[in-house]
Amino acid sequence: MAIARKRPTMIELQPTFCPGCGHGVASRLLAEVIEEKGLLNNFVMAMGVGCCASMRRHWGGEILQCAHGRTAAAARGLKIGRPDTCIVTYHGDGDAYVIGLQETLNAAYTNSNITMIVVNNTNFAMTGGQMSWTTLPGQKTTTSTGAGRQSGVPIQVPEMIVNSFPDVAFVARGSTYCAAEINKTKKLIQTAVDCQIQNKGFSLVEILCQCPTNWGMTTQQACNHIRDVVTKYYPLGILKDVEGDGRQ
Repeated sequence: MAIARKRPTMIELQPTFCPGCGHGVASRLLAEVIEEKGLLNNFVMAMGVGCCASMRRHWGGEILQCAHGRTAAAARGLKIGRPDTCIVTYHGDGDAYVIGLQETLNAAYTNSNITMIVVNNTNFAMTGGQMSWTTLPGQKTTTSTGAGRQSGVPIQVPEMIVNSFPDVAFVARGSTYCAAEINKTKKLIQTAVDCQIQNKGFSLVEILCQCPTNWGMTTQQACNHIRDVVTKYYPLGILKDVEGDGRQ
């Protein structure tokens, strides 16, 4: 008989993300990590603008709703004011990598002791599926119709951070397309939070998540798309670990 898993304390109500959306899995992983590390009463989420904003309906922990693209800057301010509190950003690629690229890079540049969780679904999902800087070549969106994206290359912010700011503590990329990768992604989040608790500096985990609604796919098709296509542009794994031991 299957054993039902306990809902994390942070998840008070049923999430309202689109069916099949990876945000539900990603946010639950974060909730599990925070609870398992005993941080329920010493944690603040700096939340971006995007699909993640619907978490205000079900997330039971402390939230600071940030202006669009200013999530990393707000998190830095929180950490300065409450240095002993675990501060984690949670937002999408549009908020963190397009509107808020300057703030994200500045947090890495200053090696701020915060943890960033960025859901990359390769489009501006909340506003209807417009093209993002993370959109893949040939990918059709509401603003790249016909043959899809024809100019530019997808931005790889984790790689940019590692190559530009070698002092950061931990940078990695996970996904939610299958159970095995979900388990790996949870370990990445655990390590990123540990880095902050141990005052090692800036950490970021990018999570490749399926977006069936805006991709025009079933959930299974979207998961397969991540496995077969998206990971070719955004390789999974640890990009930087201050411990240097290749934890996975």
